[in-house]
Amino acid sequence: MSPEETYRRLIDGVGDSFDIHVVASILALSRRQAAAEGKTIGETAGFDGRPAALLAMFPHASALFETAGTAPRDEDELCLLDLLRRGATTGSPLEDLLAGMIARRAQRPNHLWQDLGLRNRDELSALMTRHFAPLARRNRSDMKWKKFFFRTICRDADYALCSAPSCGECCDFDACFSEETGESLLAHIRRDAAARA
Repeated sequence: MSPEETYRRLIDGVGDSFDIHVVASILALSRRQAAAEGKTIGETAGFDGRPAALLAMFPHASALFETAGTAPRDEDELCLLDLLRRGATTGSPLEDLLAGMIARRAQRPNHLWQDLGLRNRDELSALMTRHFAPLARRNRSDMKWKKFFFRTICRDADYALCSAPSCGECCDFDACFSEETGESLLAHIRRDAAARA
């Protein structure tokens, strides 16, 4: 099943809310990567077992989570998971699920919005504002989200990640603050599949 088919199957009959879109996007991309890497969807998406929040959102697709497996986390991922949980808006089961998924997907090499399967950075910013508002408010300079997360973790631990006295004086300013452009990974997969057909 293609990521697009997975996404459509997940959102079929449950409406078109933003949360459904975000979680379905993460799951669609994670499911494809799980198949390609010989892992479970829990390992690539960043959740353990069959989370109640997923089953509540997608009761019609519960079979997708039957072999979810576990998601062991390394130290960097655990630090990010802790930061996200502390910065959650309400601490709801959905936000806990999203924290785990974001922490896992942030370990991948692309822009975070791409590794979440989202259409663009604006969707990631909307997700952060909605579900991680205290943390989102701390990103006053609109730093790239992965950079912001790990810089925040270091600052909270009284560790200086950068040697520059301020971001404006740093020679790597563009690496942290430039535009996050590119193609959605799900769109890229869809385009490649169409080209092969």
